[in-house]
Amino acid sequence: MTSRSARTGRNIPAPALYPCTVTHVRTSPVRHTLRHRTHLWLVDVDRLPELPRPLRVLARFDARDHFGGDEPGIRAGLDAVLAAHGVDLAGGPVLMLAQARMFGHVFNPLTLYWCHGPDGEPRCVVAEVHNTYGERHCYVLDTDVEGRAGTDKEFYVSPFFPVDGRYRMRLPRPDERLDLTVHLDRAGGRPFTATVRGARREATTGQLLRLALRRPWSTVAVSAAIRLHGIRLYLRGLPVRPRPDHRTGENTP
Repeated sequence: MTSRSARTGRNIPAPALYPCTVTHVRTSPVRHTLRHRTHLWLVDVDRLPELPRPLRVLARFDARDHFGGDEPGIRAGLDAVLAAHGVDLAGGPVLMLAQARMFGHVFNPLTLYWCHGPDGEPRCVVAEVHNTYGERHCYVLDTDVEGRAGTDKEFYVSPFFPVDGRYRMRLPRPDERLDLTVHLDRAGGRPFTATVRGARREATTGQLLRLALRRPWSTVAVSAAIRLHGIRLYLRGLPVRPRPDHRTGENTP
């Protein structure tokens, strides 16, 4: 497995795979839990891994799957978002945690970017959120040393929650363990929590093949599980909240 656009002097780890469990716990107005297993990649956006040609169906990283989808690369899309928020990394390294396109399909409910200045010091974390309606939104977060941050909710994700409340996140940069938490706080309580837990594996061709054989349609399974659980909640009587129009600016796919 090779990397593209290598740079020198970057204190960035080699590409890694994280077999992980994603859990969504809804506590209000009904209690409901969604849990599924998948695998995520941790990569340097300037040194994206490239598999041997026969295996590229198992992992591709395309600019069309991130931000506006119309930039020449993922890094260019990220830089445009950061520039809109007054942030200039001056070419500093960025780590991205995401699913790769697999058998021509990908759906990333949450992609994370740990952004650093040219000296390697952390600058911010960008949380790129996709909903099942084809819309995207980015939160540019100022995290503390533990990876914690808070931000107002600005984007329609679940059809059963309006666009209000505040996210409380813990997003430490992954190392041997992947351990992420996102809470949604609303007036009267905390109705939703999502966690991602996993362990680091070296991103070798053999490891990827093992994961692909175990869950060959993991990217499809993510979007299918979200929709299936949405149907179950609807059948349990949860009202659907109106969806605002997000098709402007950085939210446009």
